[in-house]
Amino acid sequence: MKAIWNGAVIAQSEHTVVLEGNHYFPADSLAREFVSFSNHKTTCPWKGQASYYSLLVNGEMNTDAAWYYAEPKPEAEDIRGHVAFWKGVQVLA
Repeated sequence: MKAIWNGAVIAQSEHTVVLEGNHYFPADSLAREFVSFSNHKTTCPWKGQASYYSLLVNGEMNTDAAWYYAEPKPEAEDIRGHVAFWKGVQVLA
């Protein structure tokens, strides 16, 4: 699987975790040169608190386009150490 935005491969892995229709990529598969910190957080009742990354590719920012659960609740343990995408990031096989 590949996560692509603005012509750049943001993450690539043969092993993703699919949850609620989203592919969660291993954190070590991220192309860190395109990833920047975000203060944004949300809460999911059953997964826990999500933190976000923004993407910066070719001078364009995609704010809060990736999310992860640093400390997921026990029922979402499979996505610990994984990152998912939205906001126009294409996930392709």
